[in-house]
Amino acid sequence: MSATAMDEQLDRDLRRTMEQLFGEHGPSGRDETDGIALDRELWRRLTELGFTRLTGDAVAGGSGAGWREAAALLGVAATHAVSMPLAEHDLLAGWLLEQAGLPMDDRLRTVAVLDRDGRSRSVPWASAVERVVTVRVDDGRTSVADVDASTISLTRGRNLLGEPRDDIQVSSRDGVELDQTTVEDLMLRGGLARAVQLTGALERILQLTIDHVGSRQQFGRPLSRFQVVQHQVADMAAEVSLARSCVEAAVHAGDTGSPRFGFLVAVARSCAGHAASVVVRNGHQLHGAIGTTREHDLHRSTLAALSWRSEFGSTRVWDARVADLARLAGPDGLWPLVTGTETA
Repeated sequence: MSATAMDEQLDRDLRRTMEQLFGEHGPSGRDETDGIALDRELWRRLTELGFTRLTGDAVAGGSGAGWREAAALLGVAATHAVSMPLAEHDLLAGWLLEQAGLPMDDRLRTVAVLDRDGRSRSVPWASAVERVVTVRVDDGRTSVADVDASTISLTRGRNLLGEPRDDIQVSSRDGVELDQTTVEDLMLRGGLARAVQLTGALERILQLTIDHVGSRQQFGRPLSRFQVVQHQVADMAAEVSLARSCVEAAVHAGDTGSPRFGFLVAVARSCAGHAASVVVRNGHQLHGAIGTTREHDLHRSTLAALSWRSEFGSTRVWDARVADLARLAGPDGLWPLVTGTETA
């Protein structure tokens, strides 16, 4: 078996394991008052399989995987409407600790960028974790610290989906100094992680809608037989396909160390954010009132899409970044920036 064939088999086996695990779990439970609580048993199973430290250094107990495997994990979780701090713990907090030369273990972590007063708003899963990896920028100095969550002042909150998004304040100013580009790199990693999750949610909305219009009867025939319905579904499919292509390009750039990584992340976030508007709108229009009920699964994915597209930068922020990078590339550099090829 060739190396490529072995990689493809590994990808299939890995994805099959992920699909089985999240498929058995089903959508995360959501309480109307308290929102979504972390499923500790599922997190334990993910840890045993090496999924919670998928991209961590193998020497330090991680699995040594790259963006491709991490994107598969985040995407499969999103398509099954499972909410977990996988990106926060591994891709963000774990990565920061490696950059700072600090130890990483299996204690659950999230990440927070602090202002000069040690505050950070809407920190993902802060109320559920054991430690918070903080990034503080103060007087031109960027420092990273691994802080015990019990020492942090916290005000609980949640996003539209019901996931914990808490305001925190950290009093300690200890930390390991890092390069000033650390925050920018962190935002790119967080932005791509959310683009992957957002696209997974959009794919689930599309599939739920296709299933619904194919089985729902109106005037003696399935909804899918009506031309206006076909057009709306086609619009959804086109937006999801575009978002998926852009995300895959950014993921590949992340694994290969491409200098276009920042541009491709911005494009992926922009396309996925705009796709969410079309897919969420059409999905709810075609489902009708049933899509908003507690019993139906549609709202879990539409609320996820609307929540995730505003985190690590809004769609407008990423639109502006695409425009700025295109402008900076100039007339001679724009085509290579977009295509990844040199002009003749």
